[in-house]
Amino acid sequence: MNPGFEEIMSIRDRGMPGDGEVTITGHDPVFSARFRIGETTANILAGVGVAVTDIHEMKTGRRQKVAIDVRHAAATCQSSKLLKQGAAGGVWKTVNSPSMEHMRSITQPWRCKDGRWYLPHFNLPHLHDRVIGVLGCESNANAVAKAIAQWDSHDLEEAVAAARACGSIVRSNLEWLKHPHGKMLSGKPLIEITKIGDSEPIPFPAGDRPLSGIKVLDLTRILAGPIAARTLAENGADVLMVTAEHLPQVPEHVMDTSHGKRSCFLNLNKADDVATIKKLVRNIDIFSQGYRPGIMDKHGLSPEQLAAEHPGIIYLSISCYGHGGPFTNRGGWEQISQSATGICLDNGDERPKLLPASACDYTTGYNGAYGVLLALARRAREGGSYHIRVSLCRSGMYIYKQGHVDYPEPNMGLTDAELDSIMIESKGGHGALKHLGPVLRMSETKPYWDKPSPMLGSNNPEWLS
Repeated sequence: MNPGFEEIMSIRDRGMPGDGEVTITGHDPVFSARFRIGETTANILAGVGVAVTDIHEMKTGRRQKVAIDVRHAAATCQSSKLLKQGAAGGVWKTVNSPSMEHMRSITQPWRCKDGRWYLPHFNLPHLHDRVIGVLGCESNANAVAKAIAQWDSHDLEEAVAAARACGSIVRSNLEWLKHPHGKMLSGKPLIEITKIGDSEPIPFPAGDRPLSGIKVLDLTRILAGPIAARTLAENGADVLMVTAEHLPQVPEHVMDTSHGKRSCFLNLNKADDVATIKKLVRNIDIFSQGYRPGIMDKHGLSPEQLAAEHPGIIYLSISCYGHGGPFTNRGGWEQISQSATGICLDNGDERPKLLPASACDYTTGYNGAYGVLLALARRAREGGSYHIRVSLCRSGMYIYKQGHVDYPEPNMGLTDAELDSIMIESKGGHGALKHLGPVLRMSETKPYWDKPSPMLGSNNPEWLS
């Protein structure tokens, strides 16, 4: 096996699986990028498969074979781009709003007065407005470039952070590792699993799927958190998404990351809705959130609070920068983690360049699911409440560690035939969708979603009987 997979297995308290249990085929480059997106993602997905097999063995006494194709694993990091919606006349149309195209065009690295590059994040309306407020310019590429050229990079980074907006200096990996925050993260494992309370062992519910009867309350959106919960759903968990009508969303991400889930509206700003969330928590196994530090504490929904009230809970926290260090309280997204950790700089030529896939987001989501699966097995063996932490920057550091790769062509990717072999169709509240299916192959417990992607808020805030 490769060192990257061995690092994933080092998080599992049982070490490496048996010979021949895991098969990873193929290699990078899959996309026109200098990083091993496919191999890195395949390593983590193979880890998910091993963790599911551990649970399957606890329930049945049998282990199973796990297989993943590197090219298919890479495709998962573009799954929202691959999503198509049925239109009149049987035509499939890509889901992509014009406003998102504009925001992506300016969420790019721009040169500052001191010669360094800085990437501002514009991909949601409220964040867009905050950054524009700092820059004091119009919302177009020329205006943004001219405005950023008037700033020192460090001054701009601090000003954007003070406005509770998002952006990052484009750092080298060496610079990041020497930075106080990067240095802190380098001392932490890729996935932090911390026991935060005691409970009696909690066996897995009966059922023919690994996660049958496991309840997940998912308070995340865009993109890593929903991927973590979607991964649990494809192995049988009952996932209830919680969002509010006023929260901004990206349509293609919602459609593509919600397969197998149900969705309800509950507003954290309303006392009655918070009371409903706490009522739902009484019967859950997993609580997943991606809010900035302090938000959950304010509502009585912190890991420590829930572990004290509901022993045996597994709490997943997803962030950009991770826990601890000077950037802990800052928000961030895929592009920020690529810029901070050295990926964006190394992927470019004359100027830094973002990856053609959301590798930090998707791998962080899979890391979160893997940590939850390991914690569920540990809870069944010895009891306990657990807090799992994953972050986009720590995932970016793992991607960077796998090394560089040369690519021969400027427009690489999967062929139409390859994509057709892993795309599936479903029909629900969004109409007919053509989308990527689960790509992990399991010999006994085939991953699948038992319900189509729902419209947001289309379900009641309750658990299935």
